[in-house]
This record gives sequence, structure tokens and C-alpha cells, in this order.
Amino acid sequence: MALSRLVKEGVVERVAHGVYHIPYIDPVLGKLSPAPEEFAEKLAEKEKIKIRPTGIFALNKLGLSTQVPTKLVYLTDGHPRKLKIGNAIIEFKATSPKRMALSGEMSSMLILALTELDLDHLTKEQESRIFKLLQVMDKKELDKDMRLAPAKVYNYLFKLLQRIDKNHPDELG
Repeated sequence: MALSRLVKEGVVERVAHGVYHIPYIDPVLGKLSPAPEEFAEKLAEKEKIKIRPTGIFALNKLGLSTQVPTKLVYLTDGHPRKLKIGNAIIEFKATSPKRMALSGEMSSMLILALTELDLDHLTKEQESRIFKLLQVMDKKELDKDMRLAPAKVYNYLFKLLQRIDKNHPDELG
């Protein structure tokens, strides 16, 4: 009841059943919603679930796509649901334990992003960006996560890593 009263008074806003946020009031812009990505992370922390960005959202976060998603899609080991935060939509999709077993933050996001792409038709810019990402990743985490990757992603990353090893460490040939 206390939260219902606070919603009526405009002190808090209800996002979904049991999910509320305190809106920030900017003197010029008015009422602002929280950043959707930050909201999703806080919600996952509160509900003690794991989330992993996927789809266009993961591609954009890694710099492999210039498309800015209005719908942030996360894979989760929790309950599937959709939330609307301001103009953005956050979607939590349930997935298999194998996909959630990916441990590295960057390597798991890269693997999930690459499952969205046609790996036979990547642009030179995309391949160059993937190369740069591979250089900064923890090799042990990447190796562990590659074992859980779909076959097409594993084969692509394996071939790319072989090309990197054969060439100069700073350039992709």
C-alpha cells in the first residue's frame, strides 16, 4: 500500500509488478527515466539472476554495428519478461544453462553477438573490430567460452585466431 500511495503522489513510478524507480526531475528536461542498461543490471542484481546482452544490442555495444537499439534484449536464467523504461524496451529471454555458462564478460558478448551475424559476409571493418576485441580479451576466458560456442562461431573464431598467430600480432592479413 505504501508504494501505491507513493506512485499516486508521483514520488516513485511503477515499471512492472514489484519493480519501481524514483524518477529524476531535471529543471530543463523534466522527468527523466533511468538508463535502460543500468536499470536492467540493477534489476538482475536485485533478483539474483544472470543476464547477457544479445542481438543488435550486443553488436552495438561491441562496435560491430552502428544501429542503436530501442529494444535491449538480454538472455537470462530468470523469468522471461518485457519492461518499458521511458522510450526503451528491455526484454529478458530465458535461455539454456549452456548459453548462460559463458563466463567472460567480453568473450561471452562477442560469441552471442556473432551468432546474430552471417559470418561468411562480414565487412572488413567488422572483422578488424573483432580482431581488436580478441587482442584485449582474457585468453583463458576466451578459450573456455569458445568451447561452449555454437559450431559456426567456434570455427570462425578458431580460424581468425590462427590467422592472427601466423601474422604479425598487431595486424590482420
